[in-house]
Amino acid sequence: MKLSWRVILLWAIPILVIGFFFWQGTFTTSSTNMGQNTANTRMTYGRFLDYIEAGRVTSVDLYDNGRTAIVEAIDLELEDRVQRLRVDLPGNTADLVPRLREANINLDSHPPRNDGAIWGILGNLLFPLLLIGGLFFLFRRSSNVPGGPGQAMSFGKSRARFMMEAKTGIMFDDVAGIEEAKEELQEVVTFLKKPERFTAVGARIPKGVLLIGPPGTGKTLLAKAIAGEAGVPFFSISGSEFVEMFVGVGASRVRDLFKKAKENAPCIIFIDEIDAVGRQRGAGIGGGNDEREQTLNQLLTEMDGFEGNTGIIVIAATNRVDVLDSALLRPGRFDRQIIVDPPDIKGRLEILEVHARNKKLSSEISLDTIARRTPGFTGADLANLLNEAAILTARRRKEAITMAEIDAAVDRVIAGMEGTPLVDSKSKRLIAYHELGHALVGTLLKAHDPVQKVTLIPRGQAQGLTWFTPSEDQTLISRAQLLARISGALGGRAAEDVIFGDAEVTTGAGNDLQQVTGMARQMVTRFGMSDLGPLSLETQQSEVFLGRDWTMRSDYSEEIATRIDAQVRSIVDHCYEEAKRLVRENRTLVDRLVELLIEKETIDGEEFRQIVSEYAEVPDKEQLVPQF
Repeated sequence: MKLSWRVILLWAIPILVIGFFFWQGTFTTSSTNMGQNTANTRMTYGRFLDYIEAGRVTSVDLYDNGRTAIVEAIDLELEDRVQRLRVDLPGNTADLVPRLREANINLDSHPPRNDGAIWGILGNLLFPLLLIGGLFFLFRRSSNVPGGPGQAMSFGKSRARFMMEAKTGIMFDDVAGIEEAKEELQEVVTFLKKPERFTAVGARIPKGVLLIGPPGTGKTLLAKAIAGEAGVPFFSISGSEFVEMFVGVGASRVRDLFKKAKENAPCIIFIDEIDAVGRQRGAGIGGGNDEREQTLNQLLTEMDGFEGNTGIIVIAATNRVDVLDSALLRPGRFDRQIIVDPPDIKGRLEILEVHARNKKLSSEISLDTIARRTPGFTGADLANLLNEAAILTARRRKEAITMAEIDAAVDRVIAGMEGTPLVDSKSKRLIAYHELGHALVGTLLKAHDPVQKVTLIPRGQAQGLTWFTPSEDQTLISRAQLLARISGALGGRAAEDVIFGDAEVTTGAGNDLQQVTGMARQMVTRFGMSDLGPLSLETQQSEVFLGRDWTMRSDYSEEIATRIDAQVRSIVDHCYEEAKRLVRENRTLVDRLVELLIEKETIDGEEFRQIVSEYAEVPDKEQLVPQF
């Protein structure tokens, strides 16, 4: 087992201290008290006097200020052999020295050594020195840890990462699929590199650029590209790093950040996830002092307050622009708001080309086909798609990525990991009818998207899946398309009802019914596609923002609410009856497709449409263009 040096140090210091004091108490005490005393046999003081009278003592060495004597005496019982004996002298022995001189005995006195005092002083100093050294070592180590004890006096300092020339390794050529945003930001870089081009005609450098878009569209990637292209000092920080539990720390960090930026102007400050600190003020419930509001006030002041700033461009990114404070969004602070939307088919193709540079693709791979099959995918989704395909290729021990791995990766990204195939049973047959109900209704309705695949292989929480792929990116959706989608979503429940009867319908359509209800309600309340007329009765809401949306009331009366419910029910009932009619009229086709699906477990869209065309007329899936 490999031990950390911190653990070794933690155990070594106490052992050394205890060992030192033990050594001091044994060795130094004995050496100080007895010096050169090596006698092992003791003699009483009375017998010592008798030996002096008998002339048997040859020498005496006095120790410990006359309290101990080492005597060399002749022992008659041991054939006149000389012995070294230790004698403990009493306190009152003033007449001993004269008697020794009268008897001509060699006398020597040894003064006490001062080693004990020296070792005592060193022992008393050692423990405080070790304690002070240990504390200094701990504070020095913790000074590099954010928020550690060594930074107790530096809470107000900015934690922004500073790079004199940010070498992120990412340039504008590495960013694809968001050309409009790139053009706007390239202009910002030009502002920093060649400001005279703009100031000559009276233009001023924008103070702030806000990148708005859903997660994964490339906002942070754009900031890295700006840092790589600009060649000016670059500060990067997250919005959450301003906020601490101590009041006033966030505002102090904002001041310190802009102070450093002014010293290095012209420069760029990038604040990621600015909604962590830039949320609307006064949105708390119950009052009190809000540390986040103080931080936001300081940020507003630094961006365009009384003093202002020159040569500093603040770039921020967020996916919750709806909760940002209005003062933060006004001109003079964030002058430009750049929308970074999910890419269209051309953008997806460019993104796939970028991420395919370091992937080994087989010759059959068509990036254009992949781009058409992935509507709604963001840049992060496409990068993950190719990475999953590469992992699957390595797992299958292939040399290059093929379309089989791409198809499996698309299915995994959309629906989740592939599960264990179902055994042939009543449940599998019921799921087959349900999925073919979706596919058949969607195929026979002209306004519905074409079927891509029908499968009984479980993925994620779904026991079976039916994929529909639009022929092109849809920005506008007609009423006919919405009704077709509702009918297609109800096709599974309609098949269960027609084939097995009302008593045998299952819970498999639970998610379908949620989608159907949502689409029908939006048709009535947002899109004006009902008998209520062209009225927008509800706004599109995301997550509830505490303090703003908590007390919002409905914009319509209870009578209108009742009519809305009736219209939603009417739309769903109409689409459900249409789905049941299509299944009922094509019962023979449904049974054949079910047997084929149970046998093969997956039917491709082209094969599915070819079989359907043998029994019914398959409408041409042309995109319906809304008329204005």
